[in-house]
Amino acid sequence: ESLESARNWCGVDVSVLTPAPPKFPFTGNPGIKVSLRQSDDPLDYFCLFFDDEVISFIAKETNSFAEEQFSNLELTPSTRALQWKDVTSEELKRFISLLILQGIMQTPTEKWFWSKRPILCTPFFGNVMNEKRYSLIMKFLHFQSSNDSEDESPSNNKLKKLANFIVCLCNDFNKHTYQSRISQ
Repeated sequence: ESLESARNWCGVDVSVLTPAPPKFPFTGNPGIKVSLRQSDDPLDYFCLFFDDEVISFIAKETNSFAEEQFSNLELTPSTRALQWKDVTSEELKRFISLLILQGIMQTPTEKWFWSKRPILCTPFFGNVMNEKRYSLIMKFLHFQSSNDSEDESPSNNKLKKLANFIVCLCNDFNKHTYQSRISQ
């Protein structure tokens, strides 16, 4: 058949349509399931969703990606990447804290966060992590191994690179929150 036959509309007798299913009352209270300390510390909420499993997952994928890069690239002896050592979960938490802080405190260039000039100095960044280590982690930060995300089709879904990470986060969201009714 041709595409034209698919475009032939037909009349519908609305008097014999089946009624829509009834809406079931939503009985939950949407929001967070767990009771956090009275302080309402934002870090407590962050740790609720970025738990050890999520952080360990990112650290594992980052370390795997760095190792893969070293085996695929010809590096000169003076390459800074050769100073790489596996990132730990604790170090990754510090790295993420600096990323979040950079969204709050903005500078024209990222290097300025580690500047020693008195007018630009933000010593917190250097106290948490030195600039070279931060740059190395940023260079190798990864959320899914290349083997898992290879797809030869030109319509490769860009979010596929984050698929496993998103699944981990969604599991935490579902574990710690009550969902609200989406439609009215």
